[in-house]
Amino acid sequence: MRACGDPGPGARRPRDMAAPCDAEIQKNVQSYYGQVLKTSADLQTNACVTAARPVPKHIREALQNVHEEVTLRYYGCGLVIPECLENCWILDLGSGSGRDCYALSQLVGEKGHVTGIDMTQGQVEVAKKHLDYHMEKFGFQESNVTFINGFIEKLAEAGIQDKSYDVVISNCVINLVPDKQQVLQEVYRVLKDGGELYFSDVYASLELPEEIKTHKVLWGECLGGALYWKDLDILAQKTGFCPPRLVTANIITIRNKELERVIGDCRFVSATFRLFKLPKTGPAKRCQVVYNGGITGHEKELIFDANFTFKQGELVEVDEETAAVLKNSRFAQDFLFIPIEETLPTPGNCSALESKVIITDPFKLAEESGNMKPRCASDAAGDCCGKKKSC
Repeated sequence: MRACGDPGPGARRPRDMAAPCDAEIQKNVQSYYGQVLKTSADLQTNACVTAARPVPKHIREALQNVHEEVTLRYYGCGLVIPECLENCWILDLGSGSGRDCYALSQLVGEKGHVTGIDMTQGQVEVAKKHLDYHMEKFGFQESNVTFINGFIEKLAEAGIQDKSYDVVISNCVINLVPDKQQVLQEVYRVLKDGGELYFSDVYASLELPEEIKTHKVLWGECLGGALYWKDLDILAQKTGFCPPRLVTANIITIRNKELERVIGDCRFVSATFRLFKLPKTGPAKRCQVVYNGGITGHEKELIFDANFTFKQGELVEVDEETAAVLKNSRFAQDFLFIPIEETLPTPGNCSALESKVIITDPFKLAEESGNMKPRCASDAAGDCCGKKKSC
């Protein structure tokens, strides 16, 4: 198991992620979302993909409390909301009109705080317009939400301080930034030790050719800026994060014949990953854990990622990396950790963990899960390319 921040010996280094025309790309993306896209009928691809996992009751109820205009002006589908958020400070990258921020506001409570940052000024204005409404709706003495007009790769310029957030979320916006490394570096900087980046985005099955990377419509449709999926692991660990943990994945299909020609053999997937920033401590040991069921909305079962599901009261063996994540993050209080006794292995005897096949490839997960047919539904949570699009 590799240490956090270590790509491993002989690992392939990613190409420079920043295209030479970053400013032009940024301008085109702003224009696409601010002027071109009005409704879902304007979409040229079926890149709006949501996971089949149902939304917990407490999140559905939180969404119902959001102001109608905020919901109508929110051009996204699906949700990217992790678990265990009480009292957390959360940063939403590409927050749009603020729907998710106002839902999160209720989940973190008055002692927590939610900050939304978006590059589209009109969307930020809609979000700010309803601050007082939601404060009164939620019964708070003061608002616990802040909205900023800015760029997700320039969080310092937006005034966001070092180690100021417990969780950063993002719903299909990192692909819109040419320099993914800069985004990850900024997120790493603003996260506290033990903090998490929980995000959905679009990934490519290969390194994109110039014809795709420079295509204006494909950039706006979340495909032109898609990262080659293997590069995420390299960039994440180069930044200092632990290896990415795959949560869900769905294959993206293209509706436009001309765009199909441009894309050729390249495939795209919408996937959710977890990236943890752990403190610089000694290596954790493989151990057994028991989930105590204390997380709101996940009392009986916590689906942590594609490889580990923890049922209340059930003993589960975890590897060194998973043990380190659980022990050094906000999840620590919800687990009992039991050391594994040092015993000599016997012939033909192996642990359940040793026989477990760990899935890291989002395309493999999408195919094995049978999620080959993309969906766009308001009652599904997770992956979604379409943060700025209406469903």
